Amino acid sequence: MALEITDANFEETVLKSDKPVMVDFWAAWCGPCRMVGPIIEDISKDYDGKAVVGKLDVDANQEFAAKYGVRNIPTVLIFQNGEVVGRQVGVAPKTTYAEALDALL
Repeated sequence: MALEITDANFEETVLKSDKPVMVDFWAAWCGPCRMVGPIIEDISKDYDGKAVVGKLDVDANQEFAAKYGVRNIPTVLIFQNGEVVGRQVGVAPKTTYAEALDALL
């Protein structure tokens, strides 16, 4: 199950993680986000224990969406050691997300 990431836990969950982190920036009203959601859930199961996978609702948590320049959703950011090392805007196949994490493991 993908973690719920919020402005309140972002620093601890994402920036201080010793594992690669994938964050799906999404909103409930966004059609393409609903297409990416199940893919992110699958990735979270596939990479359990190897990477942190979470979702951030941009409507409820705007601070980090703004900080990282998320203007279109869905946007999936990959973090390593607190830095953005990958960005996927829009819907992509599961392999695109998996390869981004595999490159860091």
